[in-house]
Amino acid sequence: MKYINEVDIREKRLLIRVDFNVPLDEHGNITDDVRIRSVLPTINHALDEHAKIILTSHMDRPGGQVVEKHRLTPVAKRLSRLLHKDVTMAPDCIGEKVKALIAKMQPGDIILLENLRFHPGEEKNDPEFAKQLAELADIYVNDAFAVTHRAHASVVGVTDYFKECVAGFLMKTEMDYFHRSMEDPARPLVAVIGGAKVSGKLTALENLLCKVDKMIIGGAMANTFLKSINWDVGKSKVEDDLLDTAKHLLMLAKEKGIKLYLPVDCVVADRPDPKAETKITTVQEIPSDWYVMDIGPATGTLFSEALQNAKTIIWNGPMGAFEMDAFSRGTMSMVRAIANSYALTIVGGGDTDVAVHRAGETSNISYISTGGGAFLELLEGKKLPGVAALERFNRNMED
Repeated sequence: MKYINEVDIREKRLLIRVDFNVPLDEHGNITDDVRIRSVLPTINHALDEHAKIILTSHMDRPGGQVVEKHRLTPVAKRLSRLLHKDVTMAPDCIGEKVKALIAKMQPGDIILLENLRFHPGEEKNDPEFAKQLAELADIYVNDAFAVTHRAHASVVGVTDYFKECVAGFLMKTEMDYFHRSMEDPARPLVAVIGGAKVSGKLTALENLLCKVDKMIIGGAMANTFLKSINWDVGKSKVEDDLLDTAKHLLMLAKEKGIKLYLPVDCVVADRPDPKAETKITTVQEIPSDWYVMDIGPATGTLFSEALQNAKTIIWNGPMGAFEMDAFSRGTMSMVRAIANSYALTIVGGGDTDVAVHRAGETSNISYISTGGGAFLELLEGKKLPGVAALERFNRNMED
């Protein structure tokens, strides 16, 4: 890929694809602006070069229709405040009114286009919609890592209609950290994988077992692994159709000499509710009518000790139902263990990011990825469609 600092953008019109899909409260106020702040380096570089900046993003899933609560107006206000500069909110992302606004732009002006997903052509990667987006600018810049796993018009299709396509600084940082952790890592390399389902991370687990020195498995997905070796996990969430797969992964780890860690104790509850009765049991003594909700203290100690000699740590997925305070200690202990390590630490996945922020350990993590699905697909060894589109564009230019 080429990056924004490698091409002449001075006084050019830039269509910058960003991910401003930020969480809002019931009053429409932004509750977390990390995704906005993460693209400021790219925007500021464009401002320094006196470019005309046209930002485009989606917000939530409006299904190809205009939905008032999914408008990007709150984002324009927050970005104005962060940049100390007016950001014009466009009435749409394509059309004559948008073209008229752009025609009046002066170098250094910023326009934020309205939600891309108000048009069905965005998620369908419709060539006509992509072409209309491309008509707005001279150079395309992809700085939306979190959606590069989506083959959408503003991520993939639009590259067919520009003479110059580059990536922004956030994309560069994301890809650099991933390559440092997976392609040429300092070892031991440890993967910490949690969350609810084995099925959602099956390909990632198989790919990681070819690369890591240790793997730690927690969260509800650990139940499937425990049951595959004949432990009773009560009424806990289990993917019974993947028991053989889980057993195969355990055997694969053994064959490759990978140290694979599963919980040895857990916090169980008589129902999945923050007010439920709870207790700590070993994995051999889980009551048949109770639910596993979190890893236990002995497991927290075991996992922490497994991380002590790590030089690179990748973490995706919480250790339990941490959104309920009663079942958050396992995930919080993992946050502290990773934050206190001397390793290069990379965290990805929405829930995992939230846990790190909640624990107040953001500054002690080497890098927190802005992409959940994109991060996971990289762990699976897949080529992201948005990255592939930029690479393909530059190969064609060289040919």
